[in-house]
Amino acid sequence: MKTLRPIANSSRNTTLIDYREKLVPNPQKTPRQLFKIIQSQSGRNNQGKITTRHQGGRHKRFYRIIDFKRYEKDNVEGKVKSIEYDPNRNSFISLISYQDGSFAFIIAPEGLKVNDKVMSGENENIPLRVGNNLPLRYIPVNTPIHNLELKPKKGGQLIRGAGTYAEIIGKEESNNYVL
Repeated sequence: MKTLRPIANSSRNTTLIDYREKLVPNPQKTPRQLFKIIQSQSGRNNQGKITTRHQGGRHKRFYRIIDFKRYEKDNVEGKVKSIEYDPNRNSFISLISYQDGSFAFIIAPEGLKVNDKVMSGENENIPLRVGNNLPLRYIPVNTPIHNLELKPKKGGQLIRGAGTYAEIIGKEESNNYVL
C-alpha cells in the first residue's frame, strides 16, 4: 500500500495499491517496432490553429502495439520476458519472446509470471495454462477466460480490461457457446 502526503484535501488519508512489486521490467531493450508515437492533438485543427482552449501540455506517450490476434504464431512457443505498465490502458502488458526470434506484447492475464511459457493455436494439443490462446471448444466449462474474439481471426475484442473475465457456463452440441 502507498500512502499519499496530504498536499491537498483530496489526497489526505488516501492510500493506493502499489503495483511496482507486480511489474517486472525488461532487462534488455524492447524492440522499437512494438512502439508507435501518439501525436497529440492539443486542441488544434488540421491547420494547427487552436480550436479548443486550455488543451495540451500532457506527457508524451508511446502506444504499445498489442497482438490481440495471436493466430500468426500458431504452435510457436513463447516465453514471457517482462510484465510492464501501459499508460494507454488499465491492464498490464507482457512482452513475449517467441522461439522464431520475434517479439510481441499481449495483455497480461492474472497469474502470468516472467519465464512462463505461452502458446496459441487451433489444435487440442495445446495445454490449458494461463496465457495460452485456444478456441472455445477446447476450453472446459467454468474456466475463466479473457480477450475474447467475436468472429474468428478478428482478434480479441471483449473482456480486455484489468480484472475482467468471463466464464464458459455451458456448451451446446452445435458449437454455440454461452458465456
